[in-house]
Amino acid sequence: MQLWVGLGNPEPGMARQRHNIGFMAIDVIAQRHGFSPWRQRFKGVVAEGSIAGEKILALKPLTYMNGSGESVQAAAAFYKLPPEAITAFHDELDLVPGKVRVKRGGGAAGHNGLRSMDRMLGTPEYWRVRLGIGHPGIKERVMGHVLGDFAKVDKDWLVPLLDAVAEAAPLLAAGKPEDFMTKVALLTQEDA
Repeated sequence: MQLWVGLGNPEPGMARQRHNIGFMAIDVIAQRHGFSPWRQRFKGVVAEGSIAGEKILALKPLTYMNGSGESVQAAAAFYKLPPEAITAFHDELDLVPGKVRVKRGGGAAGHNGLRSMDRMLGTPEYWRVRLGIGHPGIKERVMGHVLGDFAKVDKDWLVPLLDAVAEAAPLLAAGKPEDFMTKVALLTQEDA
């Protein structure tokens, strides 16, 4: 079993914020692959499904970004999952909008959701799907950028990106992160 976690904030008014792209990605994946309805569990909401023959538990923590690790740790402990069976989908300032990178481990780079996961899991050795939202250019504008809603013009790259992530998800489930990144890049280029 794999645990796929979308990072975001649960308030309805925050749903369109750049910081919630992890929630958006996990929603599209669950919908595309016919996951069960969402239900409350592990201080979050979960949906279950199968992708590429792998059982996937999708999780959206309802603990707010800064407490994401509480929800992730509860689910991981219940299913006795090692860190390498966990994948976090999150916003990434250091990637241009629409770019995706997958890596295992690493620092939190100021991301409070990842910092919370590192603290609660006791290790940063889980997988991360870094979804580029771009950097506003100066440090003083980062908070407003991250917590700001996607602009209408962003839909031109956001919708194709989320679709591509869901379409390429079987490669990620099969443990082929390089192929996943390549497929997402190809699918999003076709829409460009």
